[in-house]
Amino acid sequence: MINGGSSAERLLAQQARRESNARTYPRSLPLAIERAEGAILEGVDGNEYIDCLAGAGTLALGHNHPAVVERIEDLLERDRAVHTLDLTTPVKERFVDRLLESLPDEFAENATVQFCSPAGTDAVEAALKLVKTATGNRSMLAFQGGYHGMTHGALGLMGDTEPKEPIPGLMSDVHHLPYPYAYRCPFGLGGEDCWRTSAAYVERTLSNPESGIVDPAGMIVEPVQGEGGSVPAPDEWLREIRRITREQDVPLIVDEIQTGLGRTGELYAIEHADVVPDVMTLSKAVGGGLPLSVVVYDDSLDLWEPGAHAGTFRGNQLGMAAGIETIDYVLEHDLDDHAAAMGERLRGHLEETAATFEAVGDVRGRGLMLGVELVDPDGEPDSLGRYPADGDLASAVQSAAFDRGLIVETGGRRGSVVRFLPPLTISATRIDEIGEIVHESVRAAVTDEVEVPT
Repeated sequence: MINGGSSAERLLAQQARRESNARTYPRSLPLAIERAEGAILEGVDGNEYIDCLAGAGTLALGHNHPAVVERIEDLLERDRAVHTLDLTTPVKERFVDRLLESLPDEFAENATVQFCSPAGTDAVEAALKLVKTATGNRSMLAFQGGYHGMTHGALGLMGDTEPKEPIPGLMSDVHHLPYPYAYRCPFGLGGEDCWRTSAAYVERTLSNPESGIVDPAGMIVEPVQGEGGSVPAPDEWLREIRRITREQDVPLIVDEIQTGLGRTGELYAIEHADVVPDVMTLSKAVGGGLPLSVVVYDDSLDLWEPGAHAGTFRGNQLGMAAGIETIDYVLEHDLDDHAAAMGERLRGHLEETAATFEAVGDVRGRGLMLGVELVDPDGEPDSLGRYPADGDLASAVQSAAFDRGLIVETGGRRGSVVRFLPPLTISATRIDEIGEIVHESVRAAVTDEVEVPT
């Protein structure tokens, strides 16, 4: 039983008074954190939680992994520089070595690395500038349901319209294409017909001189849509998109900011489809839990001038040191394989819950990047028999899980998807515990036993 406490309430009330109205997580996860280790967070009042958010997938090794902590402490004890702009250091060169070693050989052999300011969204901004400079073109292709960050250019790429509505003058010439979201196919088709039609639509659009789209500078895609609801792209579709963009001479940017470094059961999600992009954006796990973002791209695109993209904190040596240790640990301990196994174990629990409760419409994802879509079984089904998405129910499940000691995030269309992004080091015992909590949380939510925070 989780105990309430005045210390947490006081800190949360203070945060609400002093921080921006744009804050997000504290609204649905009323937690003030005291300490963290592995997959466990402890609140200031002693309540413990299994962390299935893990810094939105940043903490591949969990909180305060000893190997990462030791690497950072060693850097500080040796009086090494921690902030170097883009001046190089032995730490930086070792990080680049490890990063390139982790990437698929065919991509790495012609790769150039651009360090960006800390957030992944800055890597996306850099990638946009890169392909526009290299091609001389201005329009960008993105996908419905996509998420690439909250800065001005990246926001223009976003599929979710709600965060964009208050912001005039977003990046122009962005065209959103249909993503093969199997459960809610944009074409109302089932099975293979969904992704095949999506690929055909993209190909006809790019080859049609009357499409209204001037020659694109690039296309950006997530191999698994994260914030869009843990929606994996079929491997066949990704291969078709790569073929189409290559034939149409459109640089393909793959956003691996959340999927990269083992999350989906391969080191990089593109490896499921054996696809080689022109550009890859990376952040989150590659910094070992510390702020770091990079763009890796084919050196044929390296046509911009010195200073074309910069950022004060692109020389974060602590992030590079943590990244070295994280990449090494993931490789040495085959955490991609572990993520695949633990993902299948968790999926099994979630599918049992789906078989019990009609309000669980879909279970999907890859590796330890899973999602459960909640639906309203009393609503009118669509042409594929899918009930309406139920964001309120998803919020109720999240709240019930929090009360039972589990932290999960919601996302997806209409906020109806409960998402799971635990550390890649999570144990089978913890996975089973997560499954039990989720089952009980769905039961509580569908029987109206939950009070959802606002």
